[in-house]
Amino acid sequence: MNREKLFRNAKWVGAAERTAEDFAVLRGFFNIKSAQHVTLNVLGLGFFKCFINGTCINPDTFLPLSSDFESTCDPVDEKLSAHRVYVPVFDITPFVKSGENTIDIHYGGGWYTHRSRTFGLPKAIYCITAEGDGTEYFVSDESCLIGKSLVSQYDFTSEEHHDYSGDFSVWENAVETESLDTEYCSTDCPWDKLIRELPVKKIKENVYDCGENTTGYPVLKITAEKGEKIVVNFSEECLPDGSLDPTHIHGQQFTVISDGTEMLVQPEFTWFGFRYFEVIGKVVPECVKVIYVDVPVSSTFECDNETLNWIYKTFIHTMLCNMHTGHPSDCPHLERRGYTGDGQLTCNAVLTVLDARRLYEKWMQDIADGQDVLSGHIQYTAPYIRSGGGPGGWGCAIVEVPYQLYKHYGDKTMLEKYYGNMRRYIDYLEAHSEYGVVTSDKKGEWCLGDWCGPNILYPDRDITSHNQQVILPAPMVNTYFMVKSLTQMCEIARIIGREEDIAEYEKKIDYRKGAVKAAYFNTFDDNFVMNVQGANSFGVDIGLGNEKTYQNMVSYYKKLGHYDTGIFATDIVTRLLFEKGDGDLAVDLMTHDGEQGYEHWRKNGATTFHEYWDSNRSRSHSHPMFGSTVAYIFEYLLGIRQAENTAGYTSLVIAPQCVGRFGRMSGSITTPNGVVAVSYENKNGAVKFIVTIPQNTKAIFSYAGKEYALSQGENELDF
Repeated sequence: MNREKLFRNAKWVGAAERTAEDFAVLRGFFNIKSAQHVTLNVLGLGFFKCFINGTCINPDTFLPLSSDFESTCDPVDEKLSAHRVYVPVFDITPFVKSGENTIDIHYGGGWYTHRSRTFGLPKAIYCITAEGDGTEYFVSDESCLIGKSLVSQYDFTSEEHHDYSGDFSVWENAVETESLDTEYCSTDCPWDKLIRELPVKKIKENVYDCGENTTGYPVLKITAEKGEKIVVNFSEECLPDGSLDPTHIHGQQFTVISDGTEMLVQPEFTWFGFRYFEVIGKVVPECVKVIYVDVPVSSTFECDNETLNWIYKTFIHTMLCNMHTGHPSDCPHLERRGYTGDGQLTCNAVLTVLDARRLYEKWMQDIADGQDVLSGHIQYTAPYIRSGGGPGGWGCAIVEVPYQLYKHYGDKTMLEKYYGNMRRYIDYLEAHSEYGVVTSDKKGEWCLGDWCGPNILYPDRDITSHNQQVILPAPMVNTYFMVKSLTQMCEIARIIGREEDIAEYEKKIDYRKGAVKAAYFNTFDDNFVMNVQGANSFGVDIGLGNEKTYQNMVSYYKKLGHYDTGIFATDIVTRLLFEKGDGDLAVDLMTHDGEQGYEHWRKNGATTFHEYWDSNRSRSHSHPMFGSTVAYIFEYLLGIRQAENTAGYTSLVIAPQCVGRFGRMSGSITTPNGVVAVSYENKNGAVKFIVTIPQNTKAIFSYAGKEYALSQGENELDF
């Protein structure tokens, strides 16, 4: 969409003198004669808050949504496929009046001017459309005024400082600024909003606990004298004496210079990731506002095992805390980036438990926009910021995310739209292979395999380097993902009518599998890479090894009793155990009462997942990566699975596993046809199931070696 369609003859305007660190307030005036409907298209870069006649129309949001705004920050030696900016549209009818009106846009900071990739300087643009007997337009131009911002210092990922003591009565004329070389777009992706408010509890002089690790900020009542400084520091953890744990502050700070009046203040252009905060100065916290993208929970789960209950609810909370500005992130404080590795890994679980379709469709566009038109390279983050990652586990998001969107919603649009991108990325992986395995990525960049594995080589050493923790050869893991993607592309080709491509993919699959087997399979013991850190799972999942290879994996984890895996292998090992009838062992690993498991986090009071199994090694205590296994609670323990070669939950096989381990279990997911629910009670060896199937859905119930047809509506089955 071009700029003129959304903004007509509006101009990008700003202050006469600007730096990337500057914030400003743009003020415009418009006189409405008579209007029944008034809309506003508006952008302020980086983020903006917009006020009509003094009322904020987008409180607690971080707009515009993140994107690869324009080509000024493309990677070295690459050209990204597209650049776009998302334009919010507001109905401002309730805020305007007949006669003179004022629009104020407070703007700056955000992703647009972030120090990791500064696209340009702060600026704003708007177009107001008033429809009544006729249509009137009011646009930004040099007639607007520029005022001083209260934001005096700022860093998007760590700090925001307000100075209320200055003179805000001085206004100067706005000037026309440089335009954006980009595509102007609309989107139905949900925005950040105020989700709820948390009470705070004082745990030490000036230190407060809001009860959970979350994202947002406190609302503060300030009673300081003019010029006095208020300081707020944030941390995910506190020390035994109640003071903030400096390891988990992550540089996060909010400060205020008072104007001498009593006031309520809060940050406006960033959020913080924290549970605890300390305040210094004459200030009283009122509450904590929880802020993230407005994505509803579309599932339920409860059973008589507290570890599984905790895994389910904590994954949801961690994931929501990592949904901001239109993309899923790795953590809500240190980086906040849409890592393609983390995102593709958790995609299935997210779409199972949350109504996140529109968010992931927007993020999928970000992934495609970041593809290099020259080589086909997929970036490690979307929108692009130079980061670490690797081929396969990161770049194969270009296949995995559209595939999961199709499987969950039955809409092949995403497959058709991005099929060409998938093919180009496969070509890229081939160009970065040696002897059939993917050995490298872009020159000078990381080439990781698995990530965040535990320290099994040197358990007595404090090792923070990833390369000293993961034994698995990166090329083996990278090539696994290439084979997995090619296998999915065979299915995709059938779905979208590209059957002629399948023979090519099958040939590539056979060649790559042969290369992995030749390089990493040990015929003397039928294992891949010593059968540690889930090595055998990578081979077995793509059809390599033999029955002994899988049984070796089972024996290894029965003896070990806990995970020794990074983010990818944790997912694959868990799923394979369920798939192949060893669900009890999968449950043992998921509920293990020790350091290499979720229960360790739960017992120590965690309310979000950590970056590493070893909490002491984790920089971040809000990383969703290990939550991908939540999908298997629904697919295997509750048994809600789609029939083979179907999508959109139109045909189901309800096949609960491990029923004898639990006294009760219940859960539901929301499908395109409605809610699917499964519950049971297990008393004295007798099990009663209640299964609810929505309209237009076929389903069978498989249990104890028999199958039973289910009707739409509620079904009761006794065993």
